[in-house]
Amino acid sequence: MRPWPGTPYPLGATYDGVGTNFALFSEVAERVELCLFDDEGKEERYALEEVDGFVHHGYLLNVGPGRRYGFRVHGPYDPKRGLRCNPNKLLIDPYAKAVSHGVKWDESLFGYKFDNPDERNDDDSAGRVPYSLVANPFFDWGNDRQPKRPYNETVIYEAHVKGMTVNHPFVPEPLQGTYAGLAHPAVMEHLQKLGVTAVELLPVHQFVTDHGLAEKGLTNYWGYNTIGYFAPHDAYAAMPGEGGQVQEFKGMVKAFHEAGIEVILDVVYNHTAEGNHLGPTLSMRGIDNEAYYRLVEGEPEYYMDYTGTGNSLNVRNPHTLQLIMDSLRYWVTEMHVDGFRFDLASALAREFYDVDRLSTFFDLVQQDPIVSQVKLIAEPWDVGPGGYQVGNFPPLWTEWNGQFRDTVRDFWRGEPSTLGEFASRITGSSDLYQDDGRRPFASINFVTAHDGFTLRDLVSYNEKHNEANGEDGRDGADDNRSWNCGVEGETDDPEVQGLRVRQQRNMLATLMLSQGIPMILHGDEFGRTQQGNNNVYCQDSELSWMDWELAKDNADLVKFTGGLGAFRHRHPVFRRRRFFQGGPVGKGEKLGDIAWFTPAGEEMTEQNWDDGFGKAVVVFLNGKAIPDLDQRGMKVEDDSFLLAFNAHYEDIDAQLPGNGYGQAWTVVVDTATGEVEPADAKPIEGGGQFTLPARSLIVLQRTETEPE
Repeated sequence: MRPWPGTPYPLGATYDGVGTNFALFSEVAERVELCLFDDEGKEERYALEEVDGFVHHGYLLNVGPGRRYGFRVHGPYDPKRGLRCNPNKLLIDPYAKAVSHGVKWDESLFGYKFDNPDERNDDDSAGRVPYSLVANPFFDWGNDRQPKRPYNETVIYEAHVKGMTVNHPFVPEPLQGTYAGLAHPAVMEHLQKLGVTAVELLPVHQFVTDHGLAEKGLTNYWGYNTIGYFAPHDAYAAMPGEGGQVQEFKGMVKAFHEAGIEVILDVVYNHTAEGNHLGPTLSMRGIDNEAYYRLVEGEPEYYMDYTGTGNSLNVRNPHTLQLIMDSLRYWVTEMHVDGFRFDLASALAREFYDVDRLSTFFDLVQQDPIVSQVKLIAEPWDVGPGGYQVGNFPPLWTEWNGQFRDTVRDFWRGEPSTLGEFASRITGSSDLYQDDGRRPFASINFVTAHDGFTLRDLVSYNEKHNEANGEDGRDGADDNRSWNCGVEGETDDPEVQGLRVRQQRNMLATLMLSQGIPMILHGDEFGRTQQGNNNVYCQDSELSWMDWELAKDNADLVKFTGGLGAFRHRHPVFRRRRFFQGGPVGKGEKLGDIAWFTPAGEEMTEQNWDDGFGKAVVVFLNGKAIPDLDQRGMKVEDDSFLLAFNAHYEDIDAQLPGNGYGQAWTVVVDTATGEVEPADAKPIEGGGQFTLPARSLIVLQRTETEPE
């Protein structure tokens, strides 16, 4: 059977109900063969003779969903010139919408083993490299609608597909650790109780466990080692049949949307699983190495590495940019996801050497009518020179605010002289985002994330304990800004245990009541521990999975977190769309939108901000001075609140501000007791005395309608 000419676009394998069009870009290829495989692995090869704009294409009748395929690219092989074509290697389609299995490691995958590919004609990589799969594009979305939750109303929950459900007691065993398991009603109910509006999933693009980890018996658990930018990772699928992961993923997204929860994907467009010059040839390296990867100028045998993983995608090449943009659009239009978090996003801005906020990638995103309308979150750093770019991304973007994380950790562990920066971080980091026209929700606030300690470990360990990773403690961050509360690791000491729980509540409350978008790490709401390991990227085990028994043991912490989520959603003063101005905000206004006080009830002075003690502060938030309109064009108003922070190790005798700020106040959040809106709280008179307990945050709500 000879392929029909087909079309050069769309790239990849596209099934139309009758047959499948295949299209592959390669500027260096002299000839491209499409390889089809049956269930026994028997191979049929078809030359794609039509070439338009360096896209090799053809159409085959009666080839449909589930069919295994790959490509063989004939062309120059000269690594010292950056050319690595080798027809003895079966290659994954960069546009494959489903992939059959993981890599089965073998020497035939590594080009450096054999300088002359012609010597390997008797041994290729078919079966060791995953098969690409023709995917079924048809799915009954019913009345699915993307929630399109406004940024300022968003609460993000960072989760791992497998780790979230592999031990869940109410998820049926066949569904544990899968997309279908994540869509289980028990999981949805838990997230809704926390007030979560979006899940941010660690990588679900098809990824590979590195050869080095496989040799150690470890796994690339996090998934930051992508080999397929269109394919949902096959190992997370419960549905039988090759290609079923596409349908299952869509079903998961549909279930989240029915629950009013958005789905954000953590995506890795900065590098691939093919690694450095000693890495395996799996896909793009053998298709068009120069087009897809940044090569070292003058030494094209080697790869530029801004990611610490061996290579960096060549975002200067239009075909590579097309791959990224086509992938993003596909996940929005066909898979209905609601946004993306870009891993090491600074690497995508390196058109030449330095990070360039006006790079072509950002221009393409800005003008794209589909991608520009979903949530875009940058991890604003990479490992290259000048890669730390917090606050420097374009206006369309939000950013993981690493400065929020560091400052909040320092404040609650009692570091001196953090008060001024702490005040800036909890009010939306205007110093980072206001100058270029962005809003407080440009800041994705987090205290913990997948990379680093869990919240419980943050208050239980001074040092990382990564022995299980087999790298003699060389891996993982050393600057954790953690405090073990007096004892390293687990302890039976009730005083230490109580302090640790309070510290967890302090950081959760600070996170949920700060301006910006809060992001909770999965399991922090019930004290998940990794036993001090701050880099579980290779630990697909009980060490990294969620232990749902802890949700019972620490039910009070779950309730407290959920209470904070509900409290935040009820009160728009904690999720403003505009930065504070500091002074009176309207004609006739007596009070400003925000004011800062010492624990003695006196307004803060420059000397107070510079005080080396710097462990306590009170902030007034004026709910009558929110410069926002609701969907009906009505002015947004709320009650007014005082937030009293005390990171000192002793109680402080405090005084509420007078001068018209409020006649009476009621405690609505107390991290010392773990209560949110307690029923028996008694009002305190304005200007009255109260005790601010050691290492605690107290939130007071003004109880009268108007101040005097």
